[in-house]
Amino acid sequence: MLLYSNHTTNRLQYIVEFFSRQLFDEPIVIINNKSDFINSAEAKLNYSAEAFSEDEFFIHATSLLFENEIRQQHIDCFELNYHKAFFQTDGDFHFDVFAASFYLLSRYEEYLPHEKDEYGRYAHTNSLAYKEGFLQAPLINIWIQELKKALRKKFPTLVFRHTAFQFIPTYDIDIAYSYLNKGFLRSAGGLARSVFQGKWNDANERVKVLWKKKPDPYDAYEWLDSLHLYCRIKPYYFFLVAKEQKLYDKNIDPQNEALQDLIKYHASGYTIGIHPSWQSGDDESLLKEEKEWLEYIADKKIINSRQHYIRMNLPDTYRKLIRAGIENDFSMGYGSINGFRASAASSFYWYDLEKEQQTSLKIFPFCFMDANSFYEQKLTAQQAMDELLSYYHAIKKVNGLMTTIWHNQFVGTDKLFAGWREVYEVFLKEEVYWDM
Repeated sequence: MLLYSNHTTNRLQYIVEFFSRQLFDEPIVIINNKSDFINSAEAKLNYSAEAFSEDEFFIHATSLLFENEIRQQHIDCFELNYHKAFFQTDGDFHFDVFAASFYLLSRYEEYLPHEKDEYGRYAHTNSLAYKEGFLQAPLINIWIQELKKALRKKFPTLVFRHTAFQFIPTYDIDIAYSYLNKGFLRSAGGLARSVFQGKWNDANERVKVLWKKKPDPYDAYEWLDSLHLYCRIKPYYFFLVAKEQKLYDKNIDPQNEALQDLIKYHASGYTIGIHPSWQSGDDESLLKEEKEWLEYIADKKIINSRQHYIRMNLPDTYRKLIRAGIENDFSMGYGSINGFRASAASSFYWYDLEKEQQTSLKIFPFCFMDANSFYEQKLTAQQAMDELLSYYHAIKKVNGLMTTIWHNQFVGTDKLFAGWREVYEVFLKEEVYWDM
């Protein structure tokens, strides 16, 4: 397919390449010569301010993709086929789908002045998706499906790429064990605290676990292995290996042999990645140190990452990851609510809006995290199941990518998370398993 534009910008090239990967096996070719475009016998998409002929598909271009500044955009959302759209225009499509998709995918709004949440992150309440009620929808994928239908109607012989639903389960191991391998001081302090607070059952459980009379409630690793084997899925594990245990970094000391054995075991059979500590957000040298330490333990190169507590600010966080040698990041989502932060259920390359260039960092957005459902949204296990299923069906409908985040403690035996293990098992075995 040919796409005509008066001129080609990095923004236009980026979003056209994204749509090409979603729609076709061959790339959409951008040309700027009007005469060559008009005379071509290929399927043609005119992305400009004026239509040329009846044998083209015309999308009236707005200014966003031809700008080189970051400014407040005037956005009016409207209803289109029971979902939202914006940058409304005339033509063969009712809005500038390229500009609207770029705005959401690049996280344009996160470069504008905004409020932070209690953790210093971009607050989801700032987002257009939250304000307009489409945070729970993979809106860009929906738009792509509609564009595909419109193009097929205009060009019946046009061949589109076959896409299928994909699922990537991921786990954050930031507290590998509840009681074990904490060291004498942390264990003694925890026991004393339980006794002082009158939590006798907790104190009794801690003693039994430490004396090997009972399994650690956060130790769900063998159970997960069995589940993955049954469902024939290959998950990703992200390990927190902060040298100092402080602030929100409460992991086991990475010098601990048990944690190192756990990392080696998972590195041998699964894909693992770094879970950069909270502290590394203030000290880039720590990110490099933690990544190198994880590589040393795992004896393999680490190219995958997800931010601890989803501590992420654009563009700084992603630039740091690139400098550290990270190729794939799984942090695109909120640490305060579930949904589609970039309005996409597809992987994509990060566009550095300040530098106006596509980068090598590939983004794998997530739509569901157990901790969001439990701590932030205050859902029960059954309500979380309903939420999971709503995302599953929405993504399956557009043949998109579904990435979820679970923590080992949620699928262990801790009574605080009673029912969550069963929810996850049912979800994998009765829903996702049959699509793999």
